[in-house]
Amino acid sequence: MNKDSIPLVQPTQPPPPLQKGIPFPVARGLWLVLWLALLAFAFSGVRFELAGIPVRTLRLNGNFVREWWWFISQGVGITFQLSLVSILCATTLAFLSALAGLSQVAPLSSLSALYVSLMRGTPLFLQFLFIYQALPQLGLVLGSFASAVLALTLNYGAYMSEIFRAGIQAIHRGQTEAAYALGLKPWQTMWRIILPQAFRIVLPDIGNQFIAMQKDTALASAIALQELMGRARQAGLPRQHFFEALVVAALWYWLLTLILSFFQGRLERYLTR
Repeated sequence: MNKDSIPLVQPTQPPPPLQKGIPFPVARGLWLVLWLALLAFAFSGVRFELAGIPVRTLRLNGNFVREWWWFISQGVGITFQLSLVSILCATTLAFLSALAGLSQVAPLSSLSALYVSLMRGTPLFLQFLFIYQALPQLGLVLGSFASAVLALTLNYGAYMSEIFRAGIQAIHRGQTEAAYALGLKPWQTMWRIILPQAFRIVLPDIGNQFIAMQKDTALASAIALQELMGRARQAGLPRQHFFEALVVAALWYWLLTLILSFFQGRLERYLTR
């Protein structure tokens, strides 16, 4: 090296500035409390003037809420039961459909493609009505609960089939080749190597589907099922207090979503360990 040359020195990065003020998690929590307080104030029925203009917040009929909240709340059990049974059936159907779609058997692969296309191409509400009101013309009569389970199973099974297919295809092909080299048969490779890893990948998405299905059960009220939304309609419409009934139902749906989201977050953290 030339003695007259000057060695290059990498510039040092300045230390990150110290954060001042309230930490972000604390600030976020305080803002959340503020928004909740404003939401509660919006339903308080308070009257006040704003720039000389009389303003009144929304007011719930307390007598109706106290009298009918328990009747509406009894639909929560049916809603959760409907969601649980449907998600179990939809998961099984989705898994079988994904395997059929990935197979090299033309009849099975084409049938899976047709099923997914048909269910994803028609509204869930139409499927509810078709199963409950149209199938009886063909001699197949199902109760409201069975019809709701079948509609949710077929619809969510189609969407979850694509989730399973993506999860299976996400496993590197080299693992399949290595399993074949060790003498494992195709079904052994799928059961012992591919599926355990695929299920680990798709479980968070299945949790999201369960949360979405729990809210879509409200469509079952259109086929006379007395779940949460059905009971809200039965209590509110005849008494001209549909607003209060829907608020009670909305709070229950929100609470169920928060509970399911909490357990889903715990599950995702467990799978990423």
